Amino acid sequence: MLKLLIVALLLANLGFHAWTQGWLGAWVSASPLGDRDPARLERQVAPDTVVVLPPGTAPRTTTPAPASLACIEAGPFDGNQIEAAEAALGSLLPAGNWTRVGTTTPGVWIVYMGRYLDAETYQRKQTELRRIRVNFETVQQPAELASGLLLGRYDSEANAESALEQFNVRGVRTARVVNLVAPRSAWQLRIDGAEASLVSQVLSLRNDALGRGFAACAKAAEASAAAAAAAAGTRTP
Repeated sequence: MLKLLIVALLLANLGFHAWTQGWLGAWVSASPLGDRDPARLERQVAPDTVVVLPPGTAPRTTTPAPASLACIEAGPFDGNQIEAAEAALGSLLPAGNWTRVGTTTPGVWIVYMGRYLDAETYQRKQTELRRIRVNFETVQQPAELASGLLLGRYDSEANAESALEQFNVRGVRTARVVNLVAPRSAWQLRIDGAEASLVSQVLSLRNDALGRGFAACAKAAEASAAAAAAAAGTRTP
């Protein structure tokens, strides 16, 4: 009887040792480690999405992002076109549903000498400018300025007049200021934050006063191009 008890205790100890070593995992579902690491870690779902907040921080709720709103625009229109363009758009939308966005393209003024229709005079003037070390360009376009000499380009008449005074001090006596490109003001009609249904109506609007009609805003197109470039830069060759 004593021998049987010793054998039973020995078998029980051997079984317990085998269980604690995990040798009986295929037959016994209970783990000797209980609900502890690493077994618990192995049962995690998407652990990389878990964010640990500092104590006292309220968890943030996720709010669905609103549907993206479009930005579309038409133009540019000059001062003689903008009123007609707004009238055409007003046939579809009440006033106040679009904005008039203005831009100004600066003009170009030059300090100019000429025209010199006599070739000898033309060459002599160039020689004189080289002698007093004044840089210049020969001019062939536009036709009314051909066979002339350009001493500098400026973005305002005031800057050109100031430069002319400096050229006079250096010995240039026959130069003058010429407006090469006049300043230009232009406007675009922009609808920003439009719903898809409205965008569809506006894009389908055809009227000569709207020129080529509406298209995606330049700022939206630039953003899309930048996003596409960034995506392309992250691709593996």
